[in-house]
Amino acid sequence: MLEESPLAAIAHVIQLAVAPVFLLTGIGGILAVMTSRLSRIVDRARVLEAHTSTNAEHQDRVQQELATLSRRAKLISVSIGLCTVTALLVSTVIAILFLGSFLTFDASLAVALLFVAAMLAFIAALLSFLREVFLAIASLQIGKH
Repeated sequence: MLEESPLAAIAHVIQLAVAPVFLLTGIGGILAVMTSRLSRIVDRARVLEAHTSTNAEHQDRVQQELATLSRRAKLISVSIGLCTVTALLVSTVIAILFLGSFLTFDASLAVALLFVAAMLAFIAALLSFLREVFLAIASLQIGKH
């Protein structure tokens, strides 16, 4: 039986790494959305903090909105952190695929465990993101107050 050439081996590993690389691209896109949302939350909080009012009722509403913005910022920060962990785990999967091929060891268990961990972190990130979206919608006030 013919042994696989080094070039064929690396081509095979690259084929295996394509799906995780596309996953990294998707995670990067979601991270961009999340950081944009965090920026908007921070900008809104700065506007509210700069606005002073002598009206007690208005000031109470401002404080309530600032508290909601703080909670949203914490949720989206958790999402960003978990997505970053996901990207790191997926990157580790790719690295282990190549190391396993070149150092000729069975990396299947490590790859499987890391990929499952990445998906669990991604699920948690999306759940935190969803909570932030629901909180944003719940605090939405349209029309006259």
